[in-house]
Amino acid sequence: MPDHVDAGSNVLHKSAEQGAAPLAPEIDLSTALTDAEWLARLDELGDEIDEEGGAFAALGAYHAAFYDDAGDTLLVSFEQVSTIRARQPDHRPFGFSLARGQGWSSLTLIARQPRWYRDADLFAYFDAQIDDGFFDRFRRVLFYGEGMCAYAACAYSVAAPGATVLAIAPQATLAPEIAGWDTRFAASRGLDFTTRFGFAPDMLDGSRNAIVIYDAAQPLDHMHAMLFRRPFVTVLRCRGLGEDTGQALHRLGASEPLILAAGQGKLTPVLFHRLMRARRQDVAYLTRLTQRCASAGRMGLAKRVLAQLDAQISTPSQ
Repeated sequence: MPDHVDAGSNVLHKSAEQGAAPLAPEIDLSTALTDAEWLARLDELGDEIDEEGGAFAALGAYHAAFYDDAGDTLLVSFEQVSTIRARQPDHRPFGFSLARGQGWSSLTLIARQPRWYRDADLFAYFDAQIDDGFFDRFRRVLFYGEGMCAYAACAYSVAAPGATVLAIAPQATLAPEIAGWDTRFAASRGLDFTTRFGFAPDMLDGSRNAIVIYDAAQPLDHMHAMLFRRPFVTVLRCRGLGEDTGQALHRLGASEPLILAAGQGKLTPVLFHRLMRARRQDVAYLTRLTQRCASAGRMGLAKRVLAQLDAQISTPSQ
């Protein structure tokens, strides 16, 4: 086990070094046949960057942590194995790759199953980082996630007072007494959301700034977003991105600039809406907008949007 990870507590120790060296190309995560093999190769990648302060740690049967020490800004991203492998061409965690490109440090909390990060192993892991003062060693800390992972980003941000949080379509909780109206995640409703790191909006109280982005056309996402309303929470609404808001933002090329701006303390509503102009060239968005206009009887507007959609479809991809 690397010497910067305590075998008993999984405490991370940050060095004073900054900057990121290239990673060995022979560690190819994209050809792993199973999730278990992928995690094993990610462990090898952690060994490869060990001299710079990197570490991989299994956290029970359902989660893992991957840490890369590269600078005094820390991106804490919550990601799922399935999403990483489906979305990232090199199958490396999105937060890790983005942060390394900026000379930031990264801590990626990886979920193997949709358990909303509600496991004692995660509680113990974050307790260890709190006790060690790990988050205090960084000039800026940003927590990021989408959906279930956005819930976790909000919930565990309490471990780093003063952090910024960027949450894409987060759930506030799945506790039936609060969110019994959300029936999308039946298999996970038996998880306990009443103990530590439980109700995500309350866990944001210590944050410097929290930004919640969601599609206002998705009723259940809207209801969760309203539970996050606090004086220090900026709620940014966008329409027409669809059920998977995080995937849509990636498709629009907006995810990376949103994270970079949040990490620099520069994410404003003006910048967000400027980035959302990319929807005008997005086939999925234009299709939904055409249907919505037609359903509302606004046939003239529907025809104009349809013409824009046809032009976008007929334009060769660059």
